[in-house]
Amino acid sequence: MYQDFAVRSRPSDGPPRLAALRAVLAEQGLAGFIVPRADAHQGEYVAPRDARLAWLTGFTGSAGFCIALMDRAGVFVDGRYRVQVRAEVDCATFTPVNWPEVKPGPWLAAALPAGGRVGFDPWLHTRKDIDDLQAALAGSGVDLVPLARNPVDAIWPDQPAPPAAPARIHPPEFAGEDSATKRARLAGGLRQRGARAAVITLTDSLCWLLNIRGADIPRNPVVQGFAILHDTGHLTLFAEAAKFARALLDHLGPDVTLRPVAAFAPALRSLPGPVQVDPASAPLQVGRELGEQGIEILWADDPCILPKAIKTPAEIAGMEAAHHRDAVAMVEFLAWLDAEGPKGGLDEIAVVTALEGFRRASNALTEISFDTICGAGPNGAIVHYRVTEATNRPVRPGEILLVDSGGQYVDGTTDITRTIAVGPVPDDACAPFTRVLQGMIAISRARWPRGLAGRDLDALARIALWRADQDYDHGTGHGVGAALCVHEGPARLSRISDVALQPGMILSNEPGYYREGAFGIRIENLVLVEQAPPLPGADDRAMLTFATLTWVPIDRRLILAEMLAPDERAWLNDYHAQVLHRIGPTVSPAARAWLATACAPI
Repeated sequence: MYQDFAVRSRPSDGPPRLAALRAVLAEQGLAGFIVPRADAHQGEYVAPRDARLAWLTGFTGSAGFCIALMDRAGVFVDGRYRVQVRAEVDCATFTPVNWPEVKPGPWLAAALPAGGRVGFDPWLHTRKDIDDLQAALAGSGVDLVPLARNPVDAIWPDQPAPPAAPARIHPPEFAGEDSATKRARLAGGLRQRGARAAVITLTDSLCWLLNIRGADIPRNPVVQGFAILHDTGHLTLFAEAAKFARALLDHLGPDVTLRPVAAFAPALRSLPGPVQVDPASAPLQVGRELGEQGIEILWADDPCILPKAIKTPAEIAGMEAAHHRDAVAMVEFLAWLDAEGPKGGLDEIAVVTALEGFRRASNALTEISFDTICGAGPNGAIVHYRVTEATNRPVRPGEILLVDSGGQYVDGTTDITRTIAVGPVPDDACAPFTRVLQGMIAISRARWPRGLAGRDLDALARIALWRADQDYDHGTGHGVGAALCVHEGPARLSRISDVALQPGMILSNEPGYYREGAFGIRIENLVLVEQAPPLPGADDRAMLTFATLTWVPIDRRLILAEMLAPDERAWLNDYHAQVLHRIGPTVSPAARAWLATACAPI
């Protein structure tokens, strides 16, 4: 049942592959090439065909990039991946670079003399990416050169084929709004902005707008393709016809025209302007195709991105149902783990396999929502750790285990992290675990005025850690799709997010703490933004709050109760009472007995 979809290379593969890339660059008179972790759709996850960064360097994280020059090759990664990158790449050949502290523009300007030409694939970078980099290189004499063919593809002899999984209908009872209504609503917005058409390149936007789902990207129910939405509501879909059965074409209706992907660029060149293009998600090449024909471009957000994030009542109901189903699986799993873990016979792959089995036992799972993060002991300190046969570690009694996982169901998407004591509790983990819990509770209980963004709430999750000179190098939460991608924009709980939170948005709430070489701690629930009920005697002010969607116990053995304030303890006890009430009646008798103990008040 355990599957590893990542394109992987051994560290020893990196040097010869980099040498081959440098030979191609030298033939083209280039001083370097930028290799992003991206495809033409700018999603977080890529198909094996597009895993160029992993193939070249060995780094398999979900964010980062390599700048390969003739005398050095930097692999730029953020705080989530700084332990992981050192384990996956040949550090004598590739130099890990702390990004965004070190930015690519100054790094390139310092590494190259004036006249240096650095290539990039204009289908794999957005306009914003390249504009920012060019601005940073101003005055350096270093030029960025768009290339007609990606040189990594030229040296990758067994590059996988493009994905070709069949698409499927997303049932209207789960979407809550039919595609024609969505298209008409968005087309009205185009007319108000004076745009004749909008280009849509994000796969989850495409799937949301057409009420379809697919399996082109592992763990993400999306169809790869591009679309042009016209101000009439008509949509031209550029995707391979083999993915679309007759019933699905009938579902799309007469106002959706299906054309091959190869027709996308020519279609752009014949559009009447203005054409709305998202500078932060559309490939730079889209703007180049339009610009070369003199077609006016209206730079604005993907028109689907905010409507998609604000869930319909039907989507919220589906997410609630999916979370109840998922909680049953998680409780059965945690009861099993509590019995088997202390015996000392498990490893990380065994835990991952068992957890997926409990989810599949519901007969409702379509796919897990991302590769399960299961970090035993020091592996838990690797924030986005993915177990492989090479890294698989025993689950040892006396250590803690971090398990971050989720499920894709036809009606919803889940994402949950629990940190679990295996046998005897390690004393040095309890204080940071309690601080992480305090941060999770603070977000869960937050009330705030309408108009505030994730950056305004993020500190609430960190204050208890900050008081101990501790922190974590990732955002506190991300948006989550409804039976779509587990990571969804535009809203986040992050110090860099300025998108106002609105009722109907669903986000994760996942503070953490990581001690390299020892353990990792993260506690994650999903929460729904909703209108806050008025308080007695309060001002007449519109306030928002979070409703919890995840109902799974938090390991009480790792909590130092004396560190909790009375209101924090009350929240935790109420949460566990709700878990027992909601989930207890639907699990097996053995799991119910375990749950009663796990949910006892402190």
